[in-house]
Amino acid sequence: MTVASTSTRTETVERTQRPWGWYETVSEVAGNKIKRIQVAPGQQLSLQKHSQRSEHWVVTQGTATVTLDDRTIELRPGQHCDIAIGQVHRLANKTGGVVEIVEVQFGSYLGEDDIVRLQDDYGRN
Repeated sequence: MTVASTSTRTETVERTQRPWGWYETVSEVAGNKIKRIQVAPGQQLSLQKHSQRSEHWVVTQGTATVTLDDRTIELRPGQHCDIAIGQVHRLANKTGGVVEIVEVQFGSYLGEDDIVRLQDDYGRN
């Protein structure tokens, strides 16, 4: 049996630099996007939430400090967490080595402008 798909996959991987590190979009099809995210030592992403997507994070390198609403957990390689639509969250690296995760996004809209920043170390809105 052959399964046909009308979705288009991303063929090239571009690294996008951010003040906290970088991310690469590995794959994007209708309804989901997969990213590799690397956070430099001592850096963190903004405290944020999304109105149109949920996320699943899997740590692949280092020890990630993850804020989920009002609690903070540490995740090591192979450990993971789920972030619901609207849930306040942050990924931080409080170590001297890099932290890398794989992020899988699910939702009807996966654009970068679906980020509501509540707190940001780099002055972004």
